[in-house]
Amino acid sequence: MPSFHSITHQAALDELKSGGQKGLPSGEAARRLLEHGYNELKEAPKKGLLAMFFEQFTDLLVVILIIAAVISGFLGEWIDAGAIIAIVILNAVVGLVQDYRAEKALDALKKMVAPTARVVRDGVEKRIAARELVPGDVIILEAGDQVPADCRLLESMSLQLSEATLTGESAPVGKDAEAVFKEKTAVADRDNSVFLGTIVTRGIGRAVVTATGMRTEFGKIASQVQAVEEELTPLQQKLEVVGKRLAQASLAIVAVVFVVGVARGFPLVDMFLTSVSLAVAAVPEGLPAIVTITLALGVQRMAGRNAIMRKLRAVETLGSADVIATDKTGTLTRNEMTVRKLFFSGAELDVTGTGYALNGGFQTSGQKFDTGDDGFIQFLRAGALCTSARLESSGHGVANVIGDPTEGALLVLGEKAGVGKDGELRQYKRVYELPFESERKMMSTIHAHGSKRYAFVKGAPETVLDHADRILTGGKVRKMTLADKKLLLAKNNEFASKALRVLAVAYREVPKAAKYSDKQVEQKLIFLGIVGMIDPPREEVKSAIALCKTAGIRVVMVTGDNPLTAGAIARELGLPVGLKPWTGLELDELADKEFEETVLANNVFARVSPEHKLRIVGALKKHGHVVAMTGDGVNDAPALKKADIGIAMGITGTDVTKEASDMVLADDNFASIVNAVREGRIIYDNIVKSIYYLLTCNVGEIIAIFVATLLGWPMPLLPIQILWMNLVTDGLPALALGMDPEEPGVMDRQPRSRNEEILSPSNGAYLLAIGSIIAIGTLGLFAFELFVDHSSLEKARSMAFSTIIFFQFFHALNSRSRTSSLFSIGVFKNKLLWLAIFAGIVLQVLITQTSILEAVFKVEPLSLLEWGTVIAVSSSVFVIYELWKYFKRRGTVG
Repeated sequence: MPSFHSITHQAALDELKSGGQKGLPSGEAARRLLEHGYNELKEAPKKGLLAMFFEQFTDLLVVILIIAAVISGFLGEWIDAGAIIAIVILNAVVGLVQDYRAEKALDALKKMVAPTARVVRDGVEKRIAARELVPGDVIILEAGDQVPADCRLLESMSLQLSEATLTGESAPVGKDAEAVFKEKTAVADRDNSVFLGTIVTRGIGRAVVTATGMRTEFGKIASQVQAVEEELTPLQQKLEVVGKRLAQASLAIVAVVFVVGVARGFPLVDMFLTSVSLAVAAVPEGLPAIVTITLALGVQRMAGRNAIMRKLRAVETLGSADVIATDKTGTLTRNEMTVRKLFFSGAELDVTGTGYALNGGFQTSGQKFDTGDDGFIQFLRAGALCTSARLESSGHGVANVIGDPTEGALLVLGEKAGVGKDGELRQYKRVYELPFESERKMMSTIHAHGSKRYAFVKGAPETVLDHADRILTGGKVRKMTLADKKLLLAKNNEFASKALRVLAVAYREVPKAAKYSDKQVEQKLIFLGIVGMIDPPREEVKSAIALCKTAGIRVVMVTGDNPLTAGAIARELGLPVGLKPWTGLELDELADKEFEETVLANNVFARVSPEHKLRIVGALKKHGHVVAMTGDGVNDAPALKKADIGIAMGITGTDVTKEASDMVLADDNFASIVNAVREGRIIYDNIVKSIYYLLTCNVGEIIAIFVATLLGWPMPLLPIQILWMNLVTDGLPALALGMDPEEPGVMDRQPRSRNEEILSPSNGAYLLAIGSIIAIGTLGLFAFELFVDHSSLEKARSMAFSTIIFFQFFHALNSRSRTSSLFSIGVFKNKLLWLAIFAGIVLQVLITQTSILEAVFKVEPLSLLEWGTVIAVSSSVFVIYELWKYFKRRGTVG
């Protein structure tokens, strides 16, 4: 196969047996996918289930416990040794299941954020998963796209790419589809080709895929990009520190228990087994997996509400967000543009019809307007041709817009007067395009018509007027006067004050050339008219903004639109505007301190550029705010990266913004951001519930054994009982708490501080208090049975064993809320938690009441009265905590 950069693009199409402009047939694409495989880089091989299982035994404490059990076996305690080994294996199985579920949940998360590509198949443009591309596919590229495979360019218009990820070249590289190079040309110099992983920074292009997956230039160096370590979230990092501290403290206490126990005459092997078992139970080794599963499953729930999280850390940060800086168009509004007003040749026109329905007409002063005027046709033609969008019929006279909704509104406008884009393109063939850029605020397309060439331009009215020196009016082109400009700017402001989005349309004749620049084309324009279109606010956004206010979250509108339009929409949504919206030009005139003060005091910024967005985010963060920022254009990427939570638009967003973001909005809807904040708070709350549940129970176990040892009592719990308790009470209840339903008032409180410590002094006091209740109840019942009722040691241990386990089940119910009563949040709302508790109770009763298991766990059967006593004592933790929450709500306790 030849080097595709060394042959013409037509030869490349022939060599790849591509369908040319129509692309590959779907059937052929499917066949090639089987032949070439998926377009993806090979990942480092993942651990198999067997390796994951044996990994569960690598913890030092578990290894010591196994050795101790083996020693017990050699000393004749075969039942104890076998039971301990069996529980260790059961623990490993539970750990394996948790780790496997966490890995699968993360795999599902990766699939949610898989890149896509715009491809032409069967003559129809569609968006598919990039991994499904095959050699011979024809793809479309535009500014902001990440190139999904190695390709030979077929067409290029002002096309530039950043190839830094592949070649190290920092400056954008210009591309030319017509160029042909020598076969041994270096990758960095192949300007007729584009490569996987590089970024389109400017222009548009069409290309044919020449290589996919490991056959790409990036694939050839894949080993260099595969060594990516998993990033721990801030919470996971904090938990690692907490885990280490807890392990150190536990080991110190366990060492004291061992020394004191031996000193008091307990058998050395028994004390060694007890100490190691207690150490294993005290360290919540399943917590990292539970946190990962909770985060990942929460992320999947969020995806169902149109918020796709690309990074787990963003889920935590969402709970701390106190500012949402959002674009207007499509996020606060519906992004379903409909032209309502025109200003042409000195007359204001009303346009009838709704949405993308093709029926409608034109009126002026209540009278039907004659759309046959040549100048008016030129006005509509310029608007229709200066677009990248297209219309598809959905039947019943309504069109589907493929592309930008603003451009779709211009296409529908033309159709209402019989000026269709497809028909006009047959007369005015497009030969070049200068894509819209936020810095220029204009877009231009160049078309060949007979022997002449025309440029059609659209953009912000102020900008187009600055570049126009003539105007079409009364059927004639004449020089534009100062009075004309004043009238047009006044009409622009009038339309904008009615919440209309306003565009101006112009044209000019240009000389023939192979390439054009904006400086050549976008000057000495002939002004045609003004288009005013409405993009109504989304119905759900007003209530979402009100909810943000309740939740202590400030909403800031940051838009490139007209300040009058921005202000009108903001007021309609209940967003405080102040005296007026600030514009980008006004912000540029401010010193740094004044800029920061302005950003902190105002909520609506209009006519801003991506650079302004970056400065606004920086000012907010400098003053301690946690900022979520939305963006869609390629130049928004720096602001998204700088924000604490970068939010890309899933519909209108470019690949670059999605890659830079932490979260992608599938529906581009502001309400989905607020829903994501709610979910983020719920997820974090649930993780904290799991953490505190596990830690309080572990503290209770340690205190009980430690105090019994200090008092010289017999061990209230045997090693096998401690390990069984760890197995039954840790995993399932903690995981169930991680999926607890939303607590009331989750959006009625201020955002959580990002620096909030897991083990603050108040939380430490909580752990000790609950742990002490568990330990006192367990030891109290143990002592009563042993010293007052003079029961056997096995009976006393049986009572203590069941009591401490039931204590933890009752505390699992407590853990559903630190403030609200269980009865107010719904006793049976968390069915998974009740299932975990029920399963634990059944297993505990079987162990205690079954003769075979009695011998293994060294317990005696309990009577109904004794079971009643166990439940009465263990439920005290629930009763005490409910009373404490009651008095706390009344303000009588701290």
